[in-house]
Amino acid sequence: MAAPILEGMTTAPGTVLVVEDEPSIADVLAIALRFHRFEVLTAGTVREALALADPVSPHARAGSHGGRSPVDVALLDVMLPDGDGRALGRELRARRPELALVFLTARDAPAEIVGALGFGDDYITKPFDIDVVVARVTAVLRRTLPRARGGTPAGDVLPRRPPLRYGDLELDEATYSVHRAGRAVELTPTEYALLRFLVRNGGRIVPKEQLLRHVWQYEHAPAESTVVETYISYLRRKLDALGPPVITTRRGVGYGLA
Repeated sequence: MAAPILEGMTTAPGTVLVVEDEPSIADVLAIALRFHRFEVLTAGTVREALALADPVSPHARAGSHGGRSPVDVALLDVMLPDGDGRALGRELRARRPELALVFLTARDAPAEIVGALGFGDDYITKPFDIDVVVARVTAVLRRTLPRARGGTPAGDVLPRRPPLRYGDLELDEATYSVHRAGRAVELTPTEYALLRFLVRNGGRIVPKEQLLRHVWQYEHAPAESTVVETYISYLRRKLDALGPPVITTRRGVGYGLA
């Protein structure tokens, strides 16, 4: 097994809920994630997952301070014996909007992928490389944990930075809120990270490869990856509902803001 990804860390980088009904796959995932210092909870059904994801549930793992360890990311098999993993993801996200979702699926049709990314943060197709799973979970947590945990660790109070602005867009990096023309825009953590990177780059066109590196932390993404295009379409749908089109496309290059 590869060396731990997060060298030098003395505490767990996050808590992962693995929802997989195949015991052999669940065991491999749990072993690999624990090797990389993650806290891991496992469930084989929708019912078990809902109980474990609830931080006040008696089934949840006790935290180091006597409380319950909240789940930071759910790694969900799409096909479960008592329900659909995507429906489970919607329920978990409804209960805890800050929870990151990564789907495991044997289906690689574009419609399936788009459906999973519609409200999740990433997807991984089966069969998978275990090191890729760990890397993708780590990448998702890098962009979602600051939002879920309030932005800064206790005791590290930083000066509040002014909001990021571009045209009629305003992003508050302290509260992770977005407004367009004064109206709130509800974004998932990944949508927020993508829009923030575009805003920080002003009016320039950002290549797709650069977006994959900085937003998704993919160093070697497959050339056929459609994750950027998918999330750009979600952003357009939400932003264009409040004003004229703001995201531009340079075919064969990347995306920017008008």
